[in-house]
Amino acid sequence: MEGQNERTTGARAAEEHHAEIYGEDGVVLSSFLAQIGAAIADRDTLTLKHEVDDLHQSELGDLLEALHPDQRRALVELLGADFDFSALTEVDEAIRMEIVDNLPNAQIAQAVQELDSDDAVYILEDLDQEDQDEILSQLPFTERIRLRRSLDYPEETAGRRMQTEFVAVPPFWTIGQTIDYMREDNNLPERFSQIFVIDPTFKLLGAIDLDQILRTKRSVKVEEVMHETRHAIPATMDQEEAAREFEQYDLLSAAVVDENERLVGVLTIDDVVDVIQQEAEEDLMRMGGVGDEELSDSIFSTSRSRVPWLLINLLTAFLAASVISLFDRTIEHIVALAVLMPIVAGMGGNAGSQTMTVTVRALATRDLDIYNASRIIRREMGVGFINGIIFAILIGIVAAAWFRDPNLGGIIAAAMIINMFVAALAGILIPLLLDRFKIDPAVASAVFVTTVTDVVGFFAFLGIATWWFGVP
Repeated sequence: MEGQNERTTGARAAEEHHAEIYGEDGVVLSSFLAQIGAAIADRDTLTLKHEVDDLHQSELGDLLEALHPDQRRALVELLGADFDFSALTEVDEAIRMEIVDNLPNAQIAQAVQELDSDDAVYILEDLDQEDQDEILSQLPFTERIRLRRSLDYPEETAGRRMQTEFVAVPPFWTIGQTIDYMREDNNLPERFSQIFVIDPTFKLLGAIDLDQILRTKRSVKVEEVMHETRHAIPATMDQEEAAREFEQYDLLSAAVVDENERLVGVLTIDDVVDVIQQEAEEDLMRMGGVGDEELSDSIFSTSRSRVPWLLINLLTAFLAASVISLFDRTIEHIVALAVLMPIVAGMGGNAGSQTMTVTVRALATRDLDIYNASRIIRREMGVGFINGIIFAILIGIVAAAWFRDPNLGGIIAAAMIINMFVAALAGILIPLLLDRFKIDPAVASAVFVTTVTDVVGFFAFLGIATWWFGVP
């Protein structure tokens, strides 16, 4: 009961501390920012350390993002060795590089020694090769080798995200020996949920969960109670694939092995959650044509990242305009067509975007594959046809009443059915084709789908009008 009361008191204190930093909207309070800003201006190191010392790394990261760039640099400088470098894993890349670039490599080398290996790699991987080498040269040999091995793996792989601190024992040890080892060795990771079993060459044989160790007598050998690690993750596996393994098999941690099945690290659920969030954000940003842009990026870098996609959109707009130019005589005779034709293209674009979004997400989560693709295509075709009929009736009635011409109502209704059907088809087929040719559908689908719906919409509407009214 006493222990429970202590935990309750600790939880309440944590909540009160959280409430002092964040407002009801989850944003860092302006009063707290003003207090930190005043301490920075006065170079009041004692007040800063008092206010920042108990912050969680994510809270310190939010504080860094909320501060002015000059204040960030001053805060890190004033805190010195007391600054928690793990907070840099919680901020935008631009802010992290801004802070790290203003620090001497000796200070960074000293700081990364206090971090878990995965956090250290997260900070080091964006540095120039020259700075990386200089920082690594100042680390103890064992730690330098571990970090270098992680950095040698390609970006966005399990090898980059893994933690190289883990607990491994031979199969012939007893449970008692394993427990004594965990109690006496001071170099073990602070938190772990599994103990891995390896042979003399570090080849992974199996694993034991901590709860299994607590339930087993000391005299029992490890090999008698270990279980096979069915979900060992290759170090070269893409981090998104690794995250999918965690999701599918409800893993809390997983061994990471090299090409020879030797244990090189462990991937934990906290890192996987970050990967899932990162990949989801990347897909969303790419679908909007803004790449890996971050809020902290400068005006010029943001502009430079957006220009290529805007240029592509400009070229596709010229393609749509060229279709309209084919029917300039028709538009001259019937001016109402110029008023109505954006409706057809716009509705088709929205319908195509809906289908495309669902398709890209299904491809990313592997819910859409070769086995169910034909069924999903038929479903989207049906949805496009039904929605086309519904909106054809609505828009046809409105257009006929607006311009007092039933012919216009019928023409736009027919064009709407055609374009909504084509939009649904393009929204699923284009991402599937791009994925087939190993092109990221999240990046390129939107441009092609919009182009198809614009071209088909304008051509169908103006073409039917030209034929119906007999314009030469």
